[in-house]
Amino acid sequence: MIFNWFKIFIYHLKQNKLFSFLNVLGLSIGIASVIFAILYWNNEHAYDQWNPEKENSFQVLNKIGITGDTWASSSVPFGNTCKATIPEIENICFMNIWYDQEIVKYQDKKILDKKIFYTDENFFEFFPFEILKGAKKNILKEKNSVAIAEDQAKLLFKDEDPIGKSVQYNNKTYIVRSVYRISKPSSVEPNFVFNGIVREGDINSWGNFNYGLMIKIKPGADPVLVQKKMQHVNFVNRTLKEAKESGKTTAEYIKEFGEITVILDQLKTARLNGTKSSGNQNFPEGAGNLKLLYIMGGLSILILVLSLVNYVNLATASAIKRAKEVGVRKIVGASKKQIVLQFIFETAIIVTLAILFALAIVELSLPYYNTFLNKTLTLNGSEFYLQLILIFGLVIILAGFFPAIYISNFETLKVLKGNFSRSKSGIWIRNSMLIFQFGIAAFFIIGALIVNSQVNYMMNKDLGFTGDQVISIPFNKPDRIRRTEQYLTAKQEISKISGVVDVSTFAGTFGGSTNSSSGFTHNGIFVQPRNVEMDFNFLKMMNIKIVEGRDFSPKYASDTINSMLMNETLVKALGLKKPINTIITSGWSMGDGENLKFKIVGVVKDFHITGLQSKVPPMVFINLKTLEWNNFNNVYVKVSPNNLSETLEKLKAYWEKNVNADYPFEYEFVNKGFAKTYAEQIKQKNLFFILNLVVIIIAIFGLFALASFSMERRLKEIAIRKTLGAETDILLKELSKQYIVFCLIGFGIGIVPAYILLQKWLEDFAFRIGISTLPFGIALISLLVLTLVIVLTKAFQVTKIDVLKYLKYE
Repeated sequence: MIFNWFKIFIYHLKQNKLFSFLNVLGLSIGIASVIFAILYWNNEHAYDQWNPEKENSFQVLNKIGITGDTWASSSVPFGNTCKATIPEIENICFMNIWYDQEIVKYQDKKILDKKIFYTDENFFEFFPFEILKGAKKNILKEKNSVAIAEDQAKLLFKDEDPIGKSVQYNNKTYIVRSVYRISKPSSVEPNFVFNGIVREGDINSWGNFNYGLMIKIKPGADPVLVQKKMQHVNFVNRTLKEAKESGKTTAEYIKEFGEITVILDQLKTARLNGTKSSGNQNFPEGAGNLKLLYIMGGLSILILVLSLVNYVNLATASAIKRAKEVGVRKIVGASKKQIVLQFIFETAIIVTLAILFALAIVELSLPYYNTFLNKTLTLNGSEFYLQLILIFGLVIILAGFFPAIYISNFETLKVLKGNFSRSKSGIWIRNSMLIFQFGIAAFFIIGALIVNSQVNYMMNKDLGFTGDQVISIPFNKPDRIRRTEQYLTAKQEISKISGVVDVSTFAGTFGGSTNSSSGFTHNGIFVQPRNVEMDFNFLKMMNIKIVEGRDFSPKYASDTINSMLMNETLVKALGLKKPINTIITSGWSMGDGENLKFKIVGVVKDFHITGLQSKVPPMVFINLKTLEWNNFNNVYVKVSPNNLSETLEKLKAYWEKNVNADYPFEYEFVNKGFAKTYAEQIKQKNLFFILNLVVIIIAIFGLFALASFSMERRLKEIAIRKTLGAETDILLKELSKQYIVFCLIGFGIGIVPAYILLQKWLEDFAFRIGISTLPFGIALISLLVLTLVIVLTKAFQVTKIDVLKYLKYE
């Protein structure tokens, strides 16, 4: 029986090559889109799931004061006090929340590694990677200890045993204690783990939020209770003490400055569901994009549903050609169940072919997909294959049952008499499906247009600075204490290089942020601005305007002692009507503990530094020499566009000779660096464009199928109309008008979710476009044109039928 079914399937496959091809291609595209989403979903949800400590390990975040900024950083005494006074806390770990990029040396060998991690001795208690060599416990107990990932150990030591060997990092010597294998994916995937992060000066400083902090609670402990106790530690040791020192009551102090709210993010869910810090980074491997995950998952399911609808339309549209086959089989004794099983069997073959094609599409496209997501996804894993089997079963059920039941319900007598073509059975379902396809197509077209408009807006918006010919070069001087002095010396030499127009620096990066933030109060208003240490000529070089007062100048000695600039946002936050010459008591203090006072000499026009997703932060500007924090990491060089390659070669030669020969010369144009802040939105724009093409192609399949089916049912009607003298244009209008109605209904359905979801998407941007009627108008016109082209093409073909052929038996 199955062999006969297979022979019948092959026969109809040959008889309907086009429909069969469209069936397989449509389903394969839909299944491929779901496979892509599954691979991304699996990877994001796999982060830290290997870790046996994931349930009891938590990252500590702090929501600071009335500003509401949340930071994935804490102070050393806060962490130590929590460990000492809260019995539910089993262990703590201080760590960086980023990777260092530094040179590691062993004898005459050196490697520049981008995943160097600085932590304390408890790191492997929280991330218990497999230890391949060396100590299994107390790995980083000694401050000069380092553990190395196996790949880096092979690069640095080749065939030597690394255990006990000395390596140099950051002008210090460390002893290799262990070699480990990184378990992936993990929130922390370091190549080197160095101990010694806690600085002596920070041990008793409650105000220095310089360290990432993780806690491990005892099994069975309540994390909500632990969070409340940690909150109390802050209240007792900071709020009460500082209120008393300021001469205010606790209530007055909290009203003016607010409190620090402790947040605990469980490692198990931190990747996707954790609290996002204001610094946009909680762990070195970054946070997952839950919204993008949902977008890709939702869109892929929509495309699969569209493919299934398309398949059902194609299957039922071609069913008329098999009506007599079904009628004959029923006459010779075939049961309804057998007919249903036969058509489900045929669907299973088509779905199998579609899955094979889908896997081929995914395999060929996976390198581009990995580039898009910055991942290394592969088609393997028992979980993936189980999901693939589930997809296979669901697609067969959803795609096979309705056509099988529909065909098995053909009335035997009617189809054998040749009257089936006049039946209206199932037309309303196919029309509903077509309307649904139009709705999805409208959603995708509108979405693509609005995402494209937002990205173009971001790319073309005035940023408040000009970085066209400005390059950023890392200033890798090993002596950080003398960094300002070394920079000023280097600046004089770099300025002499032909092709260099200007040289400057500041403590931050465009598209990133500044390197520090400090709070202060003025006239009862508390603010937490970003600190910007900068050279005299920085604002001028970047074309950042002064709207009131003046810029820093070496002509004024006070500019390196007690002068300050503010941006417009900070001036407004403080409510300063006449800011120039206003005296501000800053949040900075010297050794005596007394906060320093500064005079405002200028107001800087707001410019974007953190990206257009965020509002312009309040900012204060001081000269490099004022406090000599030495927080800057890059030198900014404005170069002439003439002979640029020659200028870069000279800069490279200078850097390798005078800055640090161990580091390769690297540079980045400031504009390109800032563009990275909306790189993800550009990816989403490209994603919508690709999916738009896919949806339109599938919609064309469905429209072609239903138009073909509908018009083939009306061949005798058309023949009679032509015999009675109907003109071709009248026939074309009659045949196409219902599809225009379907298009309008589908569009009306699609615009509602499109508006709601895209309005939600735009809420992520502090600077965004408004949703106008233009994208909706373009989408409607596009759908109407597409519909008319397909339907009129098919209709015109139908109007050229041989009238006599369809009327000779009437």
